[in-house]
Amino acid sequence: MDVQLKRGLLDVCVLAAIQNEDSYGYKIIKDVKPYIELSESTLYTILKRLETSGMLTVRTAEHNGRLRKYYRITAKGLARIEEFKTDWAEILAIYRFVTKEEQLYA
Repeated sequence: MDVQLKRGLLDVCVLAAIQNEDSYGYKIIKDVKPYIELSESTLYTILKRLETSGMLTVRTAEHNGRLRKYYRITAKGLARIEEFKTDWAEILAIYRFVTKEEQLYA
C-alpha cells in the first residue's frame, strides 16, 4: 500500500477512535485493534502529528497515581473525518471501475 495513503488512513482511524470521547494511548490501540494493527511507536508519532496540525488537543491527568495523556478531537479533526468520508466515496467509485474492468477480462 502507498505509504502516504496508509498514513492518511491511520490518522483518520486515530481521529475516529477519539471522536466520541477523550481517550489515551493504550485505549486507542485497543479500540482500533479489531480493524488495523497499530504499534505504540506508530500511534505516538500519529498523535504528535495530529496535535501539531491542530486536529486534537492533549491534557494530562492523574490516573492511579500516574500521569496519563488524554487526547480530544478538535473541530478541525472532526472536519478531517468528514473529508475522509467524501474522499472514500470517490475511492470506492474508482475501485468499482477498476474491478469491473478486471471482470471483463477474467
